[in-house]
Amino acid sequence: MYKNDLYLRALKGETVERPPVWMMRQAGRYLPEFIKIREKYDFFTRCRTPELASEITVQPIRRYGMDAAILFSDILVIPQAMNIEVEMKPNFGPWLPNPIRTQKDVDNVIVPDVTVELDYVMQAIKATKELLNNEVPLIGFAGSPWTILCYCVQGQGSKNFDKAKEFCFTQPMLAHTLLQKITDTTIAYLKEKVKAGVDAVQVFDSWGGMLSPLDYQEFSWKYINQITEALKDDAPVIAFGKGCWFALEEMAKSNVSALGVDWTINPQMARKFAGDKITLQGNMDPSRLLSPPSEIKKIVTEMINNFGKDKYIVNLGHGILPNIPLDNAKAFIDAVKEYKA
Repeated sequence: MYKNDLYLRALKGETVERPPVWMMRQAGRYLPEFIKIREKYDFFTRCRTPELASEITVQPIRRYGMDAAILFSDILVIPQAMNIEVEMKPNFGPWLPNPIRTQKDVDNVIVPDVTVELDYVMQAIKATKELLNNEVPLIGFAGSPWTILCYCVQGQGSKNFDKAKEFCFTQPMLAHTLLQKITDTTIAYLKEKVKAGVDAVQVFDSWGGMLSPLDYQEFSWKYINQITEALKDDAPVIAFGKGCWFALEEMAKSNVSALGVDWTINPQMARKFAGDKITLQGNMDPSRLLSPPSEIKKIVTEMINNFGKDKYIVNLGHGILPNIPLDNAKAFIDAVKEYKA
């Protein structure tokens, strides 16, 4: 079906000639062709216009030939669909003018009809599939319910999400009501994405590492687990929890096809915690792409040797930074394509 199905084979745990490679946030701010589009259209216009979202999605594939594309979108389209106002302020980031703090606020949050409210995402998937022309698989994604809650309650990005944690610890029933609404919406959303044509879905738990292991189970993992259970017969699911190495053993017992890991754990420990049966994805520090290209190639080769070429997807431990030189991104991708076991 695909000219290059390496990514899907690695997700299934098959023996491969080399591991597949893609980069979180590969469709974006480090690319000059993306910057040209950004200069003309604001953030959510890019997300909501299928021609723009699909063009941005395929830009890195044209330039570097990664083994998978990831749809250009944002995790905060979900709260927008749920009757929560979200803006993206230049040089600031997400801004929610009316954060969720009370019973009334939670009551006003809806579980929407995603086929209506998020139809523009499905149209972007269809447009992207046409542009990709069966070259490589397409990944869809969503934020974890906990990560979405963090923004909805905090009202903006944060170093510690103190207001979000206060909300959960002082009003746990309310927090669980909100988390469940986000979970129900996310399940419906990801199922529609699969119907529209994505080949796999990734759940980004960007702020999972803010929680203690105990609180992680209560406020994050159990909701991610609901999503993976609901999607297990539809498409492969990758769960990525930044800073959540402590939960790898528990996560590996679920129906996920792969687990993403960040750079705070080495490959040997990640394999030990997650077991040898599951595919792992990661885990190079994105800042390491500032090293000289020759060094990047050495680091990548060593990383593959340490994880093993099978049941492994080469990636960064978080999104690519905006200040990464193009040649350095190319060195990262090329190192994987040139890998010989």
